[in-house]
Amino acid sequence: MGRSPLPSGSSLPAGGGIPPMPGAAARGLPTQMQPKKDGPEQRTLVVGRGISVQGTVQDAERLVVEGTVESSMITAKELVVMPGGLFRGGVEVENAEIAGTVDGSLTARGSLTVRGSGRLLGKAACHRLKVEDGGQITGQLEMLAEGSAGSKTADSAAEPAKALEG
Repeated sequence: MGRSPLPSGSSLPAGGGIPPMPGAAARGLPTQMQPKKDGPEQRTLVVGRGISVQGTVQDAERLVVEGTVESSMITAKELVVMPGGLFRGGVEVENAEIAGTVDGSLTARGSLTVRGSGRLLGKAACHRLKVEDGGQITGQLEMLAEGSAGSKTADSAAEPAKALEG
């Protein structure tokens, strides 16, 4: 009977924007993995915990995987795989941050960060690499030359990477 969807005295966030991802701070996510506040124009797709998605993702600038994503090829600006998240397939991004599992082919034209809980299985190529204690890379790893668009340079052949264990 005349109930408002918001408690009295409540208001939307300043500017009418979308509030931050619920529970990000409560889940104890590192600051660098919490949702970025780059403005309302950034197109972000979040695949939540317990959700599975198969197929193609188009026009997402940022893909955050808490559940499972299976795709033959995704192109985005940024990939974030949260603890417990699984990405299976191929992905080409500017930057990637892995705290869950990536199984397949990953090209990061900028930086690739594998967190302590992260596992990267398969083929990976990146310009800058950071692996935290406990992070694992199993498969082939190629370091891209400055300005490389993901193709192999004449001097760099992909070499198998050994699993790093903490």
